[in-house]
Amino acid sequence: MRKRRARELSRVRSVAETAQRILLRPPPRRIGPLRVAWLYLAAEEEAQIGGDLLAVARADQPCTRVLIGDVRGHGLASIGEASVVMGAFREGAHRYASLPELVSAAEDSVCRNLEEVTDTTHDAGQHFITAVVIDIHDQGPQAEMLNCGHPPPLLIHGEQVTVLNSRRPAPPLGLCALCVRNDRTDPFSFETGDMLLLYTDGVIEARSPTGAFYPLAERVAAFPASSPDALLHHLHRDLLEHTGEQLTDDAAFLVIERIPSRHLHRPHLVSHAGGSLPSTTG
Repeated sequence: MRKRRARELSRVRSVAETAQRILLRPPPRRIGPLRVAWLYLAAEEEAQIGGDLLAVARADQPCTRVLIGDVRGHGLASIGEASVVMGAFREGAHRYASLPELVSAAEDSVCRNLEEVTDTTHDAGQHFITAVVIDIHDQGPQAEMLNCGHPPPLLIHGEQVTVLNSRRPAPPLGLCALCVRNDRTDPFSFETGDMLLLYTDGVIEARSPTGAFYPLAERVAAFPASSPDALLHHLHRDLLEHTGEQLTDDAAFLVIERIPSRHLHRPHLVSHAGGSLPSTTG
């Protein structure tokens, strides 16, 4: 009986792992003029993803579009809401010419589908998704951001770390009738060699055993940012050390570096950051 239950548990875990891989659909290591690395730390035991979401897609301009977001709550119960947002982003990334149009389409999709994936009857008004959506143009240093109530990205330029606070923030996705459309974006310069760090609030709200929040910007400034993978390695180790190996919320990182144009056509392998599954901690 114990052996049979062990086999059944193994099969269930295998199916869950496959489903989570398909939903998250790991970003490529290279896309356009960008190098990409990512890390997902799920707070819920046996889960590899939860309510945090991230995606990277090509648009027709040409440019690369980036999404990171966080569903209210965490764990397996929030995966349905995350799937709605990522599906709308992937479908709209190549269809809409501007970020406001793309975000507006994602908001419409969330409002149409929210009741199917959540219990809005007994938990009305409590379902929303914070997100940052970014356009990075292939030619030149132009980039723009639309922040929907999410923690601001960090721009790493040499030894300088800049917090990209939005001057024109939009409400989180999923507020539906309460939502006020935002037709303006925040432009910024993203030069060759620069790195962009996007993250979810599970990172900056992670506490030490004494109750101190994780000082992300300070820690990033202290690490040698030689590559996206190296930065993630330092952050992963440092965050777990700060929390004593215990996370109470899902945490996700996405690091993007603009690379010189001479590297764009080199052959490369597509894999995860670190070449393995997203890391999981309980």
